[in-house]
Amino acid sequence: MTVMENFRDFQVGPDPFGRTWHAMFKYLQTGISIRKADTIDVCFVLESPGTEGETERMKKVVVIQHADLRAHAGRTSRKISDTLCSRIAMLKLRFVIETAEDLEKEYLAVTPAELAEFDARIQTWEAEWVKARAA
Repeated sequence: MTVMENFRDFQVGPDPFGRTWHAMFKYLQTGISIRKADTIDVCFVLESPGTEGETERMKKVVVIQHADLRAHAGRTSRKISDTLCSRIAMLKLRFVIETAEDLEKEYLAVTPAELAEFDARIQTWEAEWVKARAA
């Protein structure tokens, strides 16, 4: 059974260096308000035990283009919501941490293909959650 993950507080990893990260949702807002970009920005703070007992911290902002999100919603009849955007961002963050692809970047853009892939996974979680509670 697939479990619908909590996007507000979760563990991710290990990364290619063997570290596991504690991810905490910080905010979701439109990029136009802070960067003059037509995006939905979802920010996470990541922490991992570092060397010599120090905690390593970093901030990652997952960026979803509003036009891509609208187009995807139109094709799939999906309702755009903060929860959907946050779950998509969680899956993008998980991919980046586990593969170290673009790990050095603070802003992580979601491609249209990733948007479709991540939403398909979310729809599976939702269907299984409903099925488990309908019995």
